[in-house]
Amino acid sequence: MTPGTITQKILAAHAEEGAARPGEIITVRPDVVLLNDVSGPLSFEQFEAMGVAGPFDPDRIVLVADHFAPAPNVTAAGAIAMTRDFARRHGISHYYDPGRGGIEHALLAELGLIGHGGIVFGADSHTCTAGAFNGLGIGFGSTDLAAAMATGRLWMRVPDSIRVELIGAPGSFVTGKDVILELIRRIGSDGAAEASLEFGGSGLAALSMDERMAVANMAVEAGADMCVFEGDAHSAADMERRGMAPAPAVMPDSGAAYRDRIVIDLASLSPMVAKPPSPAAGVPVGALRGQRVDQVYVGNCANGTMTDLRQVAEMLRGRRVADGVRMVVVPATQAIWRQAMAEGLLEVIAAAGAAVSTPTCGACFGGHMGILAAGETAIATTNRNYRGRMGHPDSQVFLANAWVAAAAAVRGEIVPPEEIAALMPEPIA
Repeated sequence: MTPGTITQKILAAHAEEGAARPGEIITVRPDVVLLNDVSGPLSFEQFEAMGVAGPFDPDRIVLVADHFAPAPNVTAAGAIAMTRDFARRHGISHYYDPGRGGIEHALLAELGLIGHGGIVFGADSHTCTAGAFNGLGIGFGSTDLAAAMATGRLWMRVPDSIRVELIGAPGSFVTGKDVILELIRRIGSDGAAEASLEFGGSGLAALSMDERMAVANMAVEAGADMCVFEGDAHSAADMERRGMAPAPAVMPDSGAAYRDRIVIDLASLSPMVAKPPSPAAGVPVGALRGQRVDQVYVGNCANGTMTDLRQVAEMLRGRRVADGVRMVVVPATQAIWRQAMAEGLLEVIAAAGAAVSTPTCGACFGGHMGILAAGETAIATTNRNYRGRMGHPDSQVFLANAWVAAAAAVRGEIVPPEEIAALMPEPIA
């Protein structure tokens, strides 16, 4: 048998053909089909047009109101109502309204619906976030997902694999966000086109599951079809914590063939900032010292985690958001929001003069809850910064980790986070 990459082995285990070789077309059965309030209504219309009696398995479909939620207008309210009604009519128990769910990719992990060897089909480009858990998240169009809901299968092309070897240990204020910004800086926004990024190596143990999510979330910004991390003791413990049954980690075979191999020494990284208009325009934070910001935004489908909120609170404790700057902090799920409240993090953040939002994708994609006006500049922990992404076409977005974003909130301009931390009292435990 030909040695396989992680991607090929997971696909083969779900393929009707029983094999998955790069370039081949195979038919894959997912473990979960994921839709939101933007992609969902389009899928529901196509699903109904197919005339099928119902979904292939209602318990394996997850519907989340997160993009235009809470609804900012009548059109959005109608889309959410359509999503809610589809769930009710077809007996789909995994439907999540605001206040009971969160941002879909973070919520999916929290619910214990993705782990070692699993596959998620989602009608959202950041479905690749699932790769953090030694599974595959594959993005499809809404019509494709209608077919997946009806039949429980879709055909797809098997991608090449690119190996990303992590070595060393990160220094202060370096996070998973910096790993992916450095990778995209090296290979460009299409460097992983028609490929799956596979992360492993001795440095992997230095990244928490939250940080792995931050890396996996932006694989699509490198052009990747999907991504996947090696499974290890951290991912196995995370599955147990989320109430999942044990499953063996999927690892690459010795001799597996890769299109390319990339080594990233975590010890060599510094906090990165991606300049507009591309995630590939990353530079060390010091190169942008003094860049004024109007808004600081912390949150998205992989950077509104407890790790991010703790970093923000540590940077803000005993300090204030600078005059003339507004800061919006968005926990990724309701459970994270509640845990952050229990730990006192939300009080620290609010006391500093920041606004804390209910979980939503709103501002990240320029929908609502914090969009930018003409001429404004933001620094954000989000995943895209092309022209007009968070609002007016004449606004700008810089991408960074939560440490860097919070430091900019305090100073009113981009600054290395150690300069603010040096003035801080004892950090939060």
